[in-house]
Amino acid sequence: MANIASVLKDEITRLARKEVRSETEKLKKSSAQYRTEIVALKRRTASLEQQLSRLEKTASRSTAAEVKPDVARKARFTVNGFKTLRQRLGLTAQAIGALLGVSAQTIYSWEAGNTSPREQQLEKIVMLRGMGKREVDAILQKLAE
Repeated sequence: MANIASVLKDEITRLARKEVRSETEKLKKSSAQYRTEIVALKRRTASLEQQLSRLEKTASRSTAAEVKPDVARKARFTVNGFKTLRQRLGLTAQAIGALLGVSAQTIYSWEAGNTSPREQQLEKIVMLRGMGKREVDAILQKLAE
């Protein structure tokens, strides 16, 4: 009788191991899938954080570049200062005219000292003074689209 009991015991152990193995395989597969999804989410989070950081930098620059109307009224317009600004930003008269909403001929008239910008354009000029080449290029690309 001991022989049948040991055979039965061995068979039960074998079947139990088989069942446990099949259950653990399912868990291993789902665990691996979850780990893959977690890695993908971490990558996406890192990329979104980088984008947010870039946008915050851009936003802080643009808010710093915003000009209050009373500051623009106090601002002085000089021909040499405007020429220097245009050269520093590396812009053509056409490009700076597009930024300010005027024609290239108007820019040439300002630089020649024949005319002066209106208050509306003066505010924009003051705003341009606080910008760099990259920001201006980005704005021009947006305008081109």
